[in-house]
Amino acid sequence: MAIKLICVAGARPNFMKIAPLLRELDGDPDFQTVFVHTGQHYDAAMSDSFFRDLELRAPDWNLGVGSGSHAQQTAEIIRRFEPIVIEHKPDGVVVVGDVNSTAACALVTKKLGPALVHVEAGLRSFDRDMPEEINRIVTDSISDLLLVTEESGRRNLVREGVPEQRIVLTGNLMIDSLRTHLDRARQSGVLERLAVRPGEYGLVTLHRPSNVDNTEHLQDLVNALGMISLEVPLYFPVHPRTRARLSEISLPAGSRLNLLDPLSYLDFLGMMASAQVVLTDSGGVQEESTVLGTLCLTLRDNTERPVTVEQGTNTLAGTTSASVLAAWEKVKGKPPSQSMPPFWDGTAARRCRLALHEFFGNLQ
Repeated sequence: MAIKLICVAGARPNFMKIAPLLRELDGDPDFQTVFVHTGQHYDAAMSDSFFRDLELRAPDWNLGVGSGSHAQQTAEIIRRFEPIVIEHKPDGVVVVGDVNSTAACALVTKKLGPALVHVEAGLRSFDRDMPEEINRIVTDSISDLLLVTEESGRRNLVREGVPEQRIVLTGNLMIDSLRTHLDRARQSGVLERLAVRPGEYGLVTLHRPSNVDNTEHLQDLVNALGMISLEVPLYFPVHPRTRARLSEISLPAGSRLNLLDPLSYLDFLGMMASAQVVLTDSGGVQEESTVLGTLCLTLRDNTERPVTVEQGTNTLAGTTSASVLAAWEKVKGKPPSQSMPPFWDGTAARRCRLALHEFFGNLQ
């Protein structure tokens, strides 16, 4: 009898992780999957482009949750996800990442009884002011099988009392997607459309509330970006939340900070692969830039992905104009690391499938 799994995704970073896992599971007759998209990221054009670029099959369920406060969004996901678990009676539910959908669906799963699997478990920033950190801690604390991307995740879980037999180091599903689609991304034509040459520009992403919600703080960061752009032009695909905040501040006069609409997965990956530097507050971009060998300045004081600093191309640049400019002066012109974290080889989905097979086989 096939192992029935509900696989959940809710936001764009989730799609990059769930796509290779679904392909692997759907190719194995021992598994039956039900794909649920919570609709936490609800922009139709952006969602459609990610599904197309990642060659991700249409969801069996789209909960259409949309936006709202953390409490409203989490509550609505719980309300809409519960009937699906009751109807399908799965052997297990697989959640990925650290968004509200992850924690909300984890809570529903544990209260209804199926086994809970957390992919990308164990990551810790040790900053509980980050909503994602709370989602990680809550989800890991009730998960039955914890699949980790890097050794720090395993160490964190063991320190928190998780039995080692429930932890499996599988590698990074997001890197599976990167390696699968990198050639297509390099041929997306985005550099030609923007009239930029490889290695002669930088790429920016900013979306975390701690960086963009306070206009004074955002102005300070943008001033630093403006200074760096005088040395290398910066291209900034702007998250809708961030664009609203940028309208309340001033871009530095004479800067070469170019604001763009959000990019598709392939366009963004293509730009990151050829950039001189990436300045970001995104966890996933820290990982992707490490594999691409692209210099990365993380506009944060901490990271839940320390392997990108220890072995990769990532430098924590802080969140003030002075700290960002100091970090830029320190790293510019230096060759990026060529080291690669273990199991970031493009076959994490296979290791996840094998771990799931062993876990659920032992339950039957």
